[in-house]
Amino acid sequence: MFITPAFAQATGSPGTGDFIGMILPLVMIMVVFWFLLIRPQQKRQKEHQELIGKVARGDTIVTSGGLIGRVSKVVDERELLVEVGENVKVRVVRSAISEVRAKGEPVKDDTAKK
Repeated sequence: MFITPAFAQATGSPGTGDFIGMILPLVMIMVVFWFLLIRPQQKRQKEHQELIGKVARGDTIVTSGGLIGRVSKVVDERELLVEVGENVKVRVVRSAISEVRAKGEPVKDDTAKK
């Protein structure tokens, strides 16, 4: 009595215009993320790796644990011997270096005097 019959409206099949309209915002968001977040992070990481690779004897470094010291010896391509105090030397892995404070002149070798 009070209910009227509802008839389905005939809609066309979704066209390619609808598909592009849906995908275009997602692509735009991905491009923005790439240029604002991912690309600068990769650039900083590459610069940090180059900086760590160039650490040499005499440089003042800061480790990720907060130790500040001067590189007294390069043990191998992965480890350094860092002097953190007078007669206090610590072996540090290169990947633990967070910052190179000052590029210094090489420390004179103590064994050459003896």
